[in-house]
Amino acid sequence: MRVKIRKFSPGASSGAPTRTECARGEYMLSLSENPSILTPEVESLTELHGTWWIAYTRPRFEKAFAWDLCSHGIGYFLPMYEKTIFSGGRYRRLMSPLFTSYVFFCGTEQDRYMAMRTNRLCHTLDVADQEQLIEELTGIESALLCKAVIDGYPGLPVGNRCRIVSGPMRSTEGVVVERKCARARMVIEVTILTQGALVEIDADLLEPLE
Repeated sequence: MRVKIRKFSPGASSGAPTRTECARGEYMLSLSENPSILTPEVESLTELHGTWWIAYTRPRFEKAFAWDLCSHGIGYFLPMYEKTIFSGGRYRRLMSPLFTSYVFFCGTEQDRYMAMRTNRLCHTLDVADQEQLIEELTGIESALLCKAVIDGYPGLPVGNRCRIVSGPMRSTEGVVVERKCARARMVIEVTILTQGALVEIDADLLEPLE
């Protein structure tokens, strides 16, 4: 997959981070303050029309960027998962981006220009194989919607390629990297990022593809 990186210098924008955002950090938002994983106007990312790009944000600006896209009516997908940390003498639940600094967004060239002017980004990635990206992101979306145990997976996996044959994640493909008793751990790849999402599923739901 060919990747073209568009770099730019941040300009002034009404979407600039507030002092509160800078002091707290985007990862310390309460659960209710987080943006939705997907543009609220649609139920599936397959309903979004236009060209997909991948934004590489400034550190900890994924959520602020998603809010900016939402305010401008630009479609986006920000995969996040819930985790618990110990901070300030107590346990806190928060939503953490699955792919650090990456947000997927969709629209027109004008939408891309608007996204670049939010003062949140380092650069954007052009996606040559749009269909492949949509297929991979749809698999991750399915895992998030069905509340599967999920985590980020650095690098591309090595293992047996399989397809899920039933259940809410039916037709999702990935690489099985571990089997233990009746459970399996499968990586749903995002090829362009050389990363993936690691999900735990019932091994009986898998069929080999190779």
